[in-house]
Amino acid sequence: MKKFILHLLLAIVTAVCFSAFIYLDDYGLTNKLLNTLLGLGAFALLLYIPRRAILFSGFFIGLLWFYWIGYSFKYQGVGYMTPIVTFGFGILYLLFFAPLAFTDKPYIRAIFLFILSFVEPLGWNWMKLELPFVNSYIGVYNYQFIALLLALSLPALIPDKKLKALPLLLLIAAFNYGYPPQKDAPLKIKLVQTEIKQEDKWQRKNLYPTVEMIFNKIQEATQEGYDLVVLPESVFPLFMNKNPMLLSQVLEASKHIDIIAGSLLREDHLNYNVTYFFHNGKFNIAKKLVLVPFGEYIPLPGFMKKFVNDTFFAGASDFVTAKHPTDFTIKGVKFRNAICYEATCQELYNGDVKYMIAISNNAWFAPSIEPTLQRLLMEYYARKKGVTIYHAANYKGTGVIK
Repeated sequence: MKKFILHLLLAIVTAVCFSAFIYLDDYGLTNKLLNTLLGLGAFALLLYIPRRAILFSGFFIGLLWFYWIGYSFKYQGVGYMTPIVTFGFGILYLLFFAPLAFTDKPYIRAIFLFILSFVEPLGWNWMKLELPFVNSYIGVYNYQFIALLLALSLPALIPDKKLKALPLLLLIAAFNYGYPPQKDAPLKIKLVQTEIKQEDKWQRKNLYPTVEMIFNKIQEATQEGYDLVVLPESVFPLFMNKNPMLLSQVLEASKHIDIIAGSLLREDHLNYNVTYFFHNGKFNIAKKLVLVPFGEYIPLPGFMKKFVNDTFFAGASDFVTAKHPTDFTIKGVKFRNAICYEATCQELYNGDVKYMIAISNNAWFAPSIEPTLQRLLMEYYARKKGVTIYHAANYKGTGVIK
C-alpha cells in the first residue's frame, strides 16, 4: 500500500511539473527559469519513475491538459458526456505514455519519448512534448529535444558516480539560441475580441444585436483609420451566402475598410466553416483545411462514424474541408488564413508563410485553460517558422502572437 501511494504521488508530481507552464501562463505568472526547471524535472521523472507511476502520470497529464474538451458537448445536447470525455482523455494519455512503462531503462524511455513526439492519437495534435519549453531557456527544435533526452538519460549508463553528471553538458546543445526573425505586417490591423456566450450565439433572438455589434466594430475601425479589421470565427452565426441582404451590407462597408470575418458556407448541400475576406465591394472565401476531431469530423472508421455522429452530435459533425491552405493578399501583403484549430497545425505553416490571420471561437470551452494552451501552441509554431500571427477570438485569446 505504501508503494502504491508513493507511485501515485510521483505520478502527480510528474504531471504537475509537465503541465505547470500552462497554468502559470494562464495566471500571467510565466517565468523562463521556472519553466525550464519544471520542464527538466518533468522529463527526468518520466525517464526514471517506476513503471506503474508512468501509467498514473499519463492519466493525470491527460486530465490537466485536456479536461476542458468535454465542455463543448453540452452545446450538442449531450452534456452528460462531459465527465465521460474527460475521463476518456485521461485514459487516452495513459495509453499514450504506456510504452514507457514497458521498461525501466531511461535511455530506452528516451527513445520512446522521441517517437511519441510524432504521434497524434485520434488525429489530436495538441500534445506536443516539447511545448513545456516554449517559454523557457530550452529550445523546441527536434535536435534540442534529442539533446535534452540524451542529457537526462545517459547518466544511467555511466557506472562511475563521479562522471554521472557529465552527459548534462549536452544541455548546452538544447539551449534556446533564438528563432527565425518575425516581423510586423506593414498594415494597420484591428483585432476584435467578442464576448458572446456559446449558449447565446446561435439563438435567433440574438442575431440582430450580434450583427449590429459587428457593424459598430467595423465602423469604429474605419473611423480610427485601420487598413483591416479582423473579426472572430463564425462571428456571423449563419450561412452568409444564404443571406444576400446582409452580404450586400458587409460588401458596402468593405469599400471603406478591408474586413476579415468568420461565418458558415452552404454549397452543393455541404457545410463549410469559412473565413470571408471583404475588399472594395467584393469578397473571397477560405474554407477550413483541418477539422477539429469530434467537433467537426469523427476520426473513426466509416462503419462507426455515422452512428457516433448521429447519436452523440445530432449529425452536426459533418463539415467538409478545402484541399489546400488559402492565402489572402491584403493591400499587397500575403496572409495565410487559419480557422481556430488550424493555427495549431503544421500543415498551415508549410510553404512561404510570413504572416497569418487566425480566427477562433473559444467560447465552446469557457471557462478553461483552452485559450491559453491554444496560444502557447501558436507561439510554438510561430517561433519555429518565423511567422507573425494576428489572432481574433471570441471569449479569450485575441492578440498578435510572436
